[in-house]
Amino acid sequence: MFDDARQRAQQLLSDNATTILTAVGVVGTVATAVLSGKAAYKAVEVILEESYKPIEGSDKVQIIPLTKFEKAKLVWPYFVPPVITGSATIASIIMANRMSAQKAAALAAAYGLSEKQFREYKDKVTEKLSPGKEQKISDELAQDRVNNTPGSNQVIVVEGEVLCFDEPTGRYFRGSMDAINRAANRTNEEILRHNYASASYFYEQLGLKPTTWTEEVGWNVNNIVDLKITSVLSPEGRPCIAIDFKRLPIINYITEY
Repeated sequence: MFDDARQRAQQLLSDNATTILTAVGVVGTVATAVLSGKAAYKAVEVILEESYKPIEGSDKVQIIPLTKFEKAKLVWPYFVPPVITGSATIASIIMANRMSAQKAAALAAAYGLSEKQFREYKDKVTEKLSPGKEQKISDELAQDRVNNTPGSNQVIVVEGEVLCFDEPTGRYFRGSMDAINRAANRTNEEILRHNYASASYFYEQLGLKPTTWTEEVGWNVNNIVDLKITSVLSPEGRPCIAIDFKRLPIINYITEY
């Protein structure tokens, strides 16, 4: 029972280590500031006591000049707590940052592997299916995603625009075929000009805000934007354009070209 409790505690600490270290850093920053203020106040008090000595039998005081070394010798013990607290705070922040970077690298590697496996699986399935069957499956998948994603009734379209659905990020927006193709063309132009472009750049051309995912992935000259566009119906029966990528953006798009 004790071993189980210890293992659960260790697992809890491991899963929440970054959060705990960040909290320690926040508390440590405040504590360092408070302790530094107290130490400075006490140091001034001690130095004044040693610098001004009352003359015996008189109401006057004698000024005793102290060197910097003498002052430091008097006050250094008061600054030990804030130095220790500050050092622990800095260590916690550095460790939290390193752990976050390691987790991000692990997630990036996992995403890259999953994306590669998915692409290989998709290519093999496409190879086995006839073009008509592949398109039918693709259309049905797009329709299922739209049916399972609420919010289509919150998008009000104006004249010349239709309801659109972005499959990778699961968002509805209003647009047109021209606007979608223009966004893809502009992104590919950006790729040809600079060798790469982030997924956020594509979505900005559509008037959509970036997401955490779109900030991390993108395309390069070896993997340009190639859209898959499907006509579907929203849950309330409105015509809807669903867009997806034939080849998903990759995570190491800046270095892998």
